Amino acid sequence: MIEFLVIKVVLAGIVIFVVLNLAGFQTWVERKQSALIQDRIGANRAPIFGFRLLGLFHGLADVIKMFTKEDIVPAGADKTLHALAPFFSVFFALVIFAAIPFGDSLDVRDIPFGDHLNLADPIIDLQVAKIDAAVLYIFAMLSLGVYGVILGGFASRNNYAIMGGLRATAQMISYEIALGIAIVGVIMVYGTMDLSELVRAQGQMIGGWIPFWGIVTQPVAFFVFLTAALAETKRLPFDLPEAESEIVGYFVEYSGMKFGMFFLTDFLETIVVASLATTLFFGGWQVPFLMPDGFHFPWGAELPVHPLVYVLLGVASFSIKSLIFLFVFMQLRWTLPRFRYDQLMDLGWKGLFPISVVNVAVTGVVLVFFGEAS
Repeated sequence: MIEFLVIKVVLAGIVIFVVLNLAGFQTWVERKQSALIQDRIGANRAPIFGFRLLGLFHGLADVIKMFTKEDIVPAGADKTLHALAPFFSVFFALVIFAAIPFGDSLDVRDIPFGDHLNLADPIIDLQVAKIDAAVLYIFAMLSLGVYGVILGGFASRNNYAIMGGLRATAQMISYEIALGIAIVGVIMVYGTMDLSELVRAQGQMIGGWIPFWGIVTQPVAFFVFLTAALAETKRLPFDLPEAESEIVGYFVEYSGMKFGMFFLTDFLETIVVASLATTLFFGGWQVPFLMPDGFHFPWGAELPVHPLVYVLLGVASFSIKSLIFLFVFMQLRWTLPRFRYDQLMDLGWKGLFPISVVNVAVTGVVLVFFGEAS
């Protein structure tokens, strides 16, 4: 039992360390990518011992500023809720990563000197928490994240903050419905809500050439999911709750690290969406033609691979796919204009919702007549 807890704590520490640093790195990528699109230089001034490194130290400067800036609570605000709201937002965004597998099971005996660990169970799942109904858990955490936003607006006792919180709540609830129904089609095809098993089911090949990934079996669900998930992150073109060019925003009365936590949540949710899109629709850690014993190419050639190399290739595959999605999200942020609020609601209720329902119905008909995936 102690071994199990230690392993899970170590995995959780690794995941949190990677995710938080990636979120910080995104602040630099966002500035540089927007600068490239707008023909500017971008962040490049913050130095350490005279070294600027293309502005990489700006993220560190931001953190120092947020920790040292005065924390202001408006008169008449609910101080307890005002302090808890950003914590709720960050917490529920972080715990989602516990259910996302970032690699196949690792046998510690394949690691150099791994035999000396003498573990009762040498097989370690590269997943903080192996949850049978992981999809339901993730949606529960996404839904609870709404409380941080609405409490942030309500506790501020500011009409503009409350308006931003209401916008965010209506938007997130509207798009979560389409998001959930879109994923139902994926669950129907692969027959499981356990994300590890779902990724393993995508390891098959269609005709020996085409990966049996979610993007192949559920292309409509993928585009519905991606659109709805971007709305969940509250970033352009769906940034009505924040409306950076307006004074409306659920965190308009926040300063210091409390504002920093809301700011961090946006990037964490973007990483969540990228990781889920990779897991559900792009095979997760799967590499085309790569099986646990090595590569099996459709023309008959084989290339043996060490089990440890197989696991490392899977982790690299998951990471690269997620990073590509993050790049695409950043590109969309600086390419598309913001929706009007009525357009936002129309897209959710009159566009994505009926499309996702029809997709589930068509998926059910196809499975009935052509049989479920083996």
